[in-house]
Amino acid sequence: MTAYPQTTAYKDVTIILPVINETYSLVQTVETIMATSEKDVRELLIVVADKTLPKSMATIDSLRERYGDLIVVHRQTLKYLGGALREAFDLARGSHVVLMSTDLETDPALVPNLIAVAKQNPNAVGTVTRWREGGGFDGYNPLKLLANAIFQKLFSVLYWTRLSDMTYAYRILPTRLVQAIAWEELRHPFLLETMIKPLRLGVRAIEIPGKWRARTEGESQNTFLRNFEYFGIGWRVRFAPVSKILRS
Repeated sequence: MTAYPQTTAYKDVTIILPVINETYSLVQTVETIMATSEKDVRELLIVVADKTLPKSMATIDSLRERYGDLIVVHRQTLKYLGGALREAFDLARGSHVVLMSTDLETDPALVPNLIAVAKQNPNAVGTVTRWREGGGFDGYNPLKLLANAIFQKLFSVLYWTRLSDMTYAYRILPTRLVQAIAWEELRHPFLLETMIKPLRLGVRAIEIPGKWRARTEGESQNTFLRNFEYFGIGWRVRFAPVSKILRS
């Protein structure tokens, strides 16, 4: 197994928050994180794009006035969600990074649970699952739910893992790890890539349950048909040489 950078202790966390059209859901996300985890937060790294709405930028400005230097804003240069997150990984200053959304589809009240996993297992990936007891779906399209279930079963077999939810990108990862991996994807399949590349390196993954709830603000940037693009990165990484997963 190719060696990867080890993380022996949790120190603090960079929470990555991509923003396109979120306003009140962004505020609720930040307020919940600060109310439950402020002492652990090194920075809230908000990533914006050229198409981020003016009302969302105004909301970010308001948050900067409230929380000062804890709010760091980065305008992405790589395209799409994957590009935004890849740039944020390289900018992160915490010992760990939390990957989540700002539309409340990822429950911000679970951030302390993820941090607890990192404190106890600093070299592991902590990830939220919707498919175990205590998790679930609220407002999920039935067709997408069936496709998701099939996908999870298929890729758990392909990767010889007991993980039940490899596509729900609500997780905490060691910063040294994400900065060492050679990432490929720019669109939403990057979210799967953040799970399967650590798995291929032999990184331990620990699941905690959580509920997904449909967003009530803005529109998703991911289409149903684009979900089938996940198969490409899933297949390539499974059979790629492990040595190619890390940056040279």
